[in-house]
Amino acid sequence: MLQNREGQRVPNVTFRVRDNNEWKDVSTAELFDGKTVAVFSLPGAFTPTCSSTHLPRFNELAPAFFANGVDAILCVSVNDTFVMNEWAKDQEAQNLVMIPDGNGDFTAGMGMLVDKQDLGFGKRSWRYSMLVKDGVVDKMFIEPQEPGDPFKVSDADTLLDYVNPSAKKPDQVVVFSKTGCPHCARAKAVLSENGYDFVEVPLDNKVRGKVLGAVAGKMTAPQVFINGQLIGSADEVEKYFSK
Repeated sequence: MLQNREGQRVPNVTFRVRDNNEWKDVSTAELFDGKTVAVFSLPGAFTPTCSSTHLPRFNELAPAFFANGVDAILCVSVNDTFVMNEWAKDQEAQNLVMIPDGNGDFTAGMGMLVDKQDLGFGKRSWRYSMLVKDGVVDKMFIEPQEPGDPFKVSDADTLLDYVNPSAKKPDQVVVFSKTGCPHCARAKAVLSENGYDFVEVPLDNKVRGKVLGAVAGKMTAPQVFINGQLIGSADEVEKYFSK
């Protein structure tokens, strides 16, 4: 049975971490004492759900966590430090602290170590997230004990909503553009001037008309979307921010 450890202290564990080509011991006391810490734990680095959704969303929402009193966000997995370091690079997870629980000591102490030998994984962590205050578990979101790898409650949005239901989350901004387009450059400049991070999707002339016609109902670049809303061209982006 998985254990809900709300109200209990986190396990006293020392993690072996490789930092700047040197071995380093990091204790749970260093990570948790006197701090408010968000933690999410998952079955394995580079695995599908962990890489496509779980870790990226925590990294994306990190500024919102930090703005609402969270001092650090820890990603825990039963992997060695070399794997966790490479995964952090691959994910550009600059907002997260990667914790290699290689021996599974922390995960076992949390009552979350499970057997995944059928997948060739051996012992791994069940997927969960939690908020820890001064080393004591304040709240845990544990995935239901179902076959496979359920991902229903341990996501970043759920934990952030617990921290502060009114927390302002980063805007989702996409710019569909074409190479060398001055109007695209103008739209991106306006977004940057207003503090918006954006994902740019450049489209070549073979597909641009079809793609933009399908998603925006317009054929010219740029087309800008903010939180699922079509803002439109560079002129329309300027009007949007002049309101």
